[in-house]
Amino acid sequence: MRLLLHERIRDAYIHPQFIADVMKPLDIDNIIDQELQNLSGGELQRVALTLCLGKPADVYLIDEPSAYLDSEQRITAAKVIKRYILHAKKTAFIVEHDFIMATYLADRVIVFEGTPGIKTKALALVILAVYLIAQRVFL
Repeated sequence: MRLLLHERIRDAYIHPQFIADVMKPLDIDNIIDQELQNLSGGELQRVALTLCLGKPADVYLIDEPSAYLDSEQRITAAKVIKRYILHAKKTAFIVEHDFIMATYLADRVIVFEGTPGIKTKALALVILAVYLIAQRVFL
């Protein structure tokens, strides 16, 4: 794994700020010497987030960052992503099915309804408020 990080995100991987803001909170140090094929789903997800954020970009597209993570890791990952994006002054589009995590990460949330890949539509703000009340989600 160390070689992968070194090859893919060399500059970030050795930068003290990246280590403090991303690698340490995601606990990469504990898995850095393991082979990629021996990592669990949650460990792979943390590595993927590290690789994603370690690549310089103006816009980050992140699909389901909380997948395979336990509840504590989800909170940590959300904090890492949000802090990194805000400090780097970048934009991120995040697809997330965990509504609580989505609302924590975002300054704007779009909720879609329908059949994925076939027919969907974004809910209007009034409909979204009714949806949240029906789901007992209070922000």
